[in-house]
Amino acid sequence: MRCRLYFSSLLLLLVSLVGIGIGPNAWAQNQQGVSGANGVMVDADGVLRLQHYADPNGQLTKKRVAEARAQLNPQVIKPSKLRKVSLNRLEAAVRAQLDKNSPPTDEMQFLAGLTRVRYLFYYPDTKDIVLAGPAEGWAADPAGRVCGIESGRPALQLQDLIVALRAFAPGERQAPVILCSIDPTPEGLSRMQQFLRGVGSQIQPGDTEMIVNGLRTSLGMQNIRVGGVAPSTHMAQVLLECDYRMKLIGMGLEKPPVRMVSYVDRATPSNNRSALQRWFFTPDYNSVRVAADRLGMELVGDVVKLVSEDQIVNKDGSRSVTGKANKASDLFTKSFTAKYAELASRVPVFAEMRNVIDLTIAAAFIHQQDFYSQSGWQASTFNDPRALDVQTYNTPLQVETVCTAVWKGNQLLTPVSGGVTIHPRTALATQNVLPDEDGKISEVRESIGLGELPAGQWWWD
Repeated sequence: MRCRLYFSSLLLLLVSLVGIGIGPNAWAQNQQGVSGANGVMVDADGVLRLQHYADPNGQLTKKRVAEARAQLNPQVIKPSKLRKVSLNRLEAAVRAQLDKNSPPTDEMQFLAGLTRVRYLFYYPDTKDIVLAGPAEGWAADPAGRVCGIESGRPALQLQDLIVALRAFAPGERQAPVILCSIDPTPEGLSRMQQFLRGVGSQIQPGDTEMIVNGLRTSLGMQNIRVGGVAPSTHMAQVLLECDYRMKLIGMGLEKPPVRMVSYVDRATPSNNRSALQRWFFTPDYNSVRVAADRLGMELVGDVVKLVSEDQIVNKDGSRSVTGKANKASDLFTKSFTAKYAELASRVPVFAEMRNVIDLTIAAAFIHQQDFYSQSGWQASTFNDPRALDVQTYNTPLQVETVCTAVWKGNQLLTPVSGGVTIHPRTALATQNVLPDEDGKISEVRESIGLGELPAGQWWWD
């Protein structure tokens, strides 16, 4: 969100919630000699911060890739256009590990190297619920993000799958809304309004630092809110990091590795002195194609879109929704959505968000079709937090306000807010589901077949 007020000078003042760098895919970076990767961390006090992980000359990355090639199962490291993972059999294998007082293996933790969910199938004869998609070997980049060693796309993670399944657990009736938001407090917005009234209408270039510091101080810390999933999970961290980076791109604070229209590029003065700009991610709810027999689902397209709306800031710092978006904001969100696939191929965290949205929609489909009762699988181990703890991250609570100033026109733009909102079941609503007109989903499902998998085998090509 942005609150814009106008001065007689030519100052465009931007107040961001974050300060994160953006760079190309980790493997591409390091192969070209770029020294490290960016990420975020949440400290013990719950404050979200930028973290840069140095990798001079890419040596750490090269070492990890070499180790992965030497240590991983030669079959799992081999790229596959369509690897299959039986969720029932995977859980049984995880249970066997736990019974030996051992954690899930790396193959289990990274779902045999899957980098996308393309299909979900149910097989009535064998009672298997199967995820299928492209896969390859994997290794961690300097920031600890686990990516495919061939494509650089992030691997799907067992912990995210578990979070998604728990959100749509057997017997659960209420559909969760998964969300994150980074917002200024009402008190901070009220103090900001008071500060701006005190500044007056006549400012000079020499006043820029004073205004930046005043806005940062008056707004104070921004609050972080996570809903639908535990905030201390990897899934929540991914959503928050994507929200961070998106805002910086829109405000022109970080240059993305792909060409797109930023909000700053198109921002023009308006007559509304108390409008806040809100940008937030949602799934593309027209991204699901379902087989006629309802035994298969395909995820199509890029799954993620960015949308915007205006809000009004009242004198007490409260906000009310206008349901509108200005032209510059609209152009930015449309450009970001159009470039999302390209951006995700260069910045792994955006591909990670697409992955977690895929998993939540897949989990919602399993629940909607009642595959749990049809298969007799209750995912009891995956749904037991005592057996598998996925809340292993510090809980994010706040982030510092970060300001910057750019001369452009005669407008002052202040806080940006927004976040991520995911309604997985909306993607499965009748009016949004795409038909499988040529029967390809059923054709793929029937062509796979489980055959006679060896005991303990839970994935195959």
